[in-house]
Amino acid sequence: MRDIARHAKRLVGRSDGSEDEVRADGGEPVDTQGSGPIAALKRNLANQQFRESMPFWLPAFLLMALFVYGAIIWNFALSLTDPVGLGSPDYSDLDFEMYVQAFASDSFVNATVNTFVLLVAFTLVSLVLGLVVAILVDRNIRFENTFRTIYLLPMSLSFVVTAQFWLWMYNFDNGVVNLFLEVLPFVDKVRWFSNPELALPAVIFALIWQFSGYTMVVYLAGLRAIPTEHYEAARVDGASTVKMYWRVIVPQLKGSTISATVVLMVFALKAFDFLYALRGTYLPYKGTDILATLMMREAFSNGNFAYAAAIGIMLFVLALGVVAPYLTYQYRSGQL
Repeated sequence: MRDIARHAKRLVGRSDGSEDEVRADGGEPVDTQGSGPIAALKRNLANQQFRESMPFWLPAFLLMALFVYGAIIWNFALSLTDPVGLGSPDYSDLDFEMYVQAFASDSFVNATVNTFVLLVAFTLVSLVLGLVVAILVDRNIRFENTFRTIYLLPMSLSFVVTAQFWLWMYNFDNGVVNLFLEVLPFVDKVRWFSNPELALPAVIFALIWQFSGYTMVVYLAGLRAIPTEHYEAARVDGASTVKMYWRVIVPQLKGSTISATVVLMVFALKAFDFLYALRGTYLPYKGTDILATLMMREAFSNGNFAYAAAIGIMLFVLALGVVAPYLTYQYRSGQL
């Protein structure tokens, strides 16, 4: 009997080239190659379809590894060097001096504060405004398709076009905003971009105008996915319209809120071209400087590439802090 049981454990070749050990008690086969990343790589290399697909995805993967991840690693190494302008950096003496210098700099602290203010204010207002408009559109208003198209139209514009548009709108002499303010009693024209206290709110308002249409579409899709039985049940229970949306409908828009929040935060961190197109002699550094504009100025205006590289790494960590929790949530919920 022992010999029979011993010979019952044999290796059976599978179609993907790996071998599993069959248990004598009839249980599940035991993977003799393990379940780690190296074992998974071996199984993939043994798979014929995997090998045949390599010419299609391997070149793109290598290019991405070199110009994306390789560039990030090289940028981090550059941030650990001393400032040498356009000369060759010295990698023999690496330290965190540039990071210490950044946290001790008033311009870096001011740019960081402006970045977070832009990130939070732009995201929250866009979400709330998009949700309110989506609820109004969802209630079968007249000319819904026309209104939805017009409201979403700014999203199709680039940051540069939007910047030039609002540059005209905020013009002190003949801009539409100041012409409207002149009509109001006890209100004078405002120099929006030359005032450090008003420049950033003006920029945030312009970005909200461009992206609130996106949040409206995201929330509208979420509202249309909610079964009508939920609305009817809330009305049967005697809930008012406000309570119905606040306690029944809005909590079911969690997925839409998370997706829209991540996208808006990423666009807020990418607002460099919007500010750069507006800047010229109009925007004060103290009022509208964010980490991206500070990095650009330090690198190409001041020639301090090591310091700019350190700012870039911190901006990358900030962006990673926005995207990583979302990817983790998607993975744990089985959507990734």
